[in-house]
Amino acid sequence: MLHRTAKASLRGLKTTVASKKGLATAVDGTGRIGDTKVSMSLLEPGKYINYQRIEDNLEIVRKRLQRPLTMSEKIVYGHLDDPINQDIVRGTSYLKLRPDRVACQDATAQMALLQFMSAGMDTAAVPTTVHCDHLIEAQIGGVKDLERAKQINKEVYDFLATATAKYGLGFWRPGSGIIHQIILENYAFPGGLMIGTDSHTPNAGGLGMIACGVGGADAVDVMADIPWELKCPKVIGVNLTGQISGWTTPKDVILKVAGILTVKGGTGAIVEYKGPGVESLSCTGMATICNMGAEIGATTSVFPFNKRMASYLDATKRPEIAKYAQRFAHNLRADEGAEYDQEIEINLSELEPHINGPFTPDLATPLSKFKDAVVSNGWPEELKVALIGSCTNSSYEDMSRSVNIVKQAQAHGIEMKSKYTVTPGSEQVRATIARDGMIEQFEGAGGIVLANACGPCIGQWDRKDVRKGEKNSIITSYNRNFTGRNDANPATHAFVASPDIVTAMAFAGDLKFNPMTDTLIGADGKPFKFEDPSGYELPLKGYDPGENTFQAPPSDRATVQVAVDPKSDRLQLLQPFQPWDGKTPENLPILIKVQGKCTTDHISAGGPWLKYRGHLENISQNCLIGAINAENGEANKVKNQETGEYSGVPAVGAWYRDHGIKWVVIGDHNYGEGSSREHAALEPRFLGGLAVITRSFARIHETNLKKQGMLALTFANAEDYGRVEPSDRVTILGLESFAPGKNLTLRLKHEGGSTEDIELAHSFNEGQIEWFKAGSALNLMAAKAKARTN
Repeated sequence: MLHRTAKASLRGLKTTVASKKGLATAVDGTGRIGDTKVSMSLLEPGKYINYQRIEDNLEIVRKRLQRPLTMSEKIVYGHLDDPINQDIVRGTSYLKLRPDRVACQDATAQMALLQFMSAGMDTAAVPTTVHCDHLIEAQIGGVKDLERAKQINKEVYDFLATATAKYGLGFWRPGSGIIHQIILENYAFPGGLMIGTDSHTPNAGGLGMIACGVGGADAVDVMADIPWELKCPKVIGVNLTGQISGWTTPKDVILKVAGILTVKGGTGAIVEYKGPGVESLSCTGMATICNMGAEIGATTSVFPFNKRMASYLDATKRPEIAKYAQRFAHNLRADEGAEYDQEIEINLSELEPHINGPFTPDLATPLSKFKDAVVSNGWPEELKVALIGSCTNSSYEDMSRSVNIVKQAQAHGIEMKSKYTVTPGSEQVRATIARDGMIEQFEGAGGIVLANACGPCIGQWDRKDVRKGEKNSIITSYNRNFTGRNDANPATHAFVASPDIVTAMAFAGDLKFNPMTDTLIGADGKPFKFEDPSGYELPLKGYDPGENTFQAPPSDRATVQVAVDPKSDRLQLLQPFQPWDGKTPENLPILIKVQGKCTTDHISAGGPWLKYRGHLENISQNCLIGAINAENGEANKVKNQETGEYSGVPAVGAWYRDHGIKWVVIGDHNYGEGSSREHAALEPRFLGGLAVITRSFARIHETNLKKQGMLALTFANAEDYGRVEPSDRVTILGLESFAPGKNLTLRLKHEGGSTEDIELAHSFNEGQIEWFKAGSALNLMAAKAKARTN
C-alpha cells in the first residue's frame, strides 16, 4: 500500500495577478474578489468568506508599513478593526481584530455562555459553535461510555442545547467528535481568523487559518460584536526542506520544534511554516503540527495554502472554498523578502522520529537515542498503555498507517503486550474507518475504540490497571503530558510520539523498543522487523459522515427557555465582581508563593473537576491545589497568615475573602502555561484575589486574569522573585496613577518588620486598565450595553 495523495481539483483554474494602487489583487474575469460569494461552511447559509476585507485592509497596511509581509501578518492585519489608525509594531502593539468565527468546547462553553447571558445581547454577532467533547469519560468503550456521559451530564447538555438555540449558535451534540476535528472538517478555511475556547484551536492552521486559543471572556467579546484584542505577534519562520518519509511523520516536526523552542519559546509569536518541504505534508498532518504548537506557547501556527489543503477541502465537500482560496493565494503565502523575528531550519529528509517527555512536552529525544535515555534516567521500561487518537492525531491518514502496522504484526502472529486504545477524532472519521474495516482490525488486535471525544488526553480516563502513586510508563499520540494530566497519577511517566511509534511499541510492551531497528519474535519463532508504515492521506471511497449530530439554531428563538436549575451543583448564574475601590492595596497576605512549573492544570485541575465548569463556587474548590508551596514544598497546604493555621489553598483564600482581606499569589516563570481555561483566572478572583505577580506569564492566562479584573504583574527583575518570603505582607503602590508602560511598586513587609521595595512591570493598556477599575471586562461591557439602551 503506497502513501497516496488525493488530486487537487484546481486544474484549469487560471489566475492572474494585477496591481491596484500598489496592492496585488487576484483577477479571474469576475472583478473584485468580494463580488464572488462563497459560504464559510455548508451549515451556515448566508455567512460568507470575506476576502475583500483582507484585500482592502492590506492595501492600507502595505502603504503604511512599506515592507514585505509574512503570511500570518497578511491574515492578522487583514482582520484589523481600524487599519488606518491601528498602531502596528510586532511584540508591542495591541491589535484590535474582527475574527470571522468563534468555537467553544463544552467544558469552557458553559462559563462563556453564562457570561454572554450577562452581557445583554440576544444573538451572537459572528458564527459561533459549541462542541460536546470534554465531558465523556473513557471507561470501557465508545458506545457505553457515550451513553453513560449523556446520562451523567444531561443537565449540562440540556443547558448548552437550549442556550445555543436561544442565542443563535450551532450545537454539536455528544458523540460528534473533538472540537478541533469538527472545525477542520466543516468550518476552517484558508485566510480566516478564528478564536476558540481551547488552547489547541490552532489545529485549523492546517487549513491556512489563523486560529487562536482564548479564554471564554475573549469569546464573549467577539460574540458581543466587540473587537478582539491581541498583542501584535512576532513571527517565527520554520523553513522545511526535503521530504518526509518512512517512520517520520508530521508529528515529529512539532516534537522537534518543541525541543528547540521549549514550552515558552513561542510565547507572543505565530509560528509560520514555509519552504518546499511543506508540499510533502498532508493537510491533516499540517493540522497536527499546528495543534501541538500550543505546547510551545505560540499564539498560533499556520501553513501556506497549497494543493494538499485543496484536496482536503474537496474531500470534505467544500470545493468552492478551494477554488476561492486559489484566487486569493497571493495573500495565503509570505511575500518574497518577508522578515521573521526568528528562523528555524528543518530538513525533513534527515528528520528522525522523536519521543517527547516525560512530564513536559518539550523534552525531545530522537528515537535512535531514546533507549539510552530510558536506561540512564531510570524511566519505567515496561510500557503499560499505548494510546492513539485525540485532537492531535486522529485523522484518516493516522488511522490507516496505524492499521498497517497492526496488520504487519498480526501477519506474524504477534500480539500486543500493552493495553491499546484508539480515540477517533470525529464521528466522520469513526464512521469512515468502521466502513473501511479499520475498527475491526484494531479490536481484533486487542485494542479498545473509545468515544469520539477528548477522553484520556484531558484526564477523562477511569484507569484501573495501576494504583495511584505507582510508577509506570504510557505513550500517547496526544499533545500534552504534564504530571497527572492523563490519569491523575503523578507517578505516571507519559511520553508523546506519533501514532506509528505508539502502535509499534504496543506490540513490544517495552519503552526501549525501536521499530526502525529492533525485531520481535513471530509466532513461527523467527525474528520479525516492521516495514515502514504506509497509509492513505484521504479515504479512497470518500468520507462517511456517520450519524448526524449537529443541531442548528431554530428559526424562532424567542420562545426558547435556557435550562438552568437554581438548585444545581453544576450550573450557577454569575454575579458581577466588585469594581476596584480606588484605594491602595495595603498589607495584603500572600496566599501562596508558587515554586516551579505552574500550569493551568495546577491552578484549576481537570479530570473529575470538569463537571463543575459551569458552577464557579464549586469549581473554585480546586483553585491552586496542584501548585507547590515554596514555603514547605507541598501542594495544597498553605498557612493562614491571620490564624497561623495550615489548610488547603481554596479554604484559606475563601477565609481571607469572607473576612474582607484581599490577597496575592507569587508565581514563577511561564505561570499559567497549558490550557486556555479561564477558570484558572475566575477562581482566584472569586476567592478574593487581587493580584498574581510572577517572573513571567503564559499569554492566554495573563489575558484571562486581566479580563476578570485581576492585576497580572511581573517582576521587573525576574530574580526579585527570590526576595519575596511566603510570610511577607505586601502593598502595591502606584495604582492611583495606573497607566500603560508605567511600572508599579511592590512593598514587602517582612516578618521582622523590615520593608523593601520591588519594581513591578505590567502589560496593561488603557482598555485593560478600565477592566481592572470596573471589576472585570464583563462589567465594563454590561455597563456600556446598559448605557446604549438608556
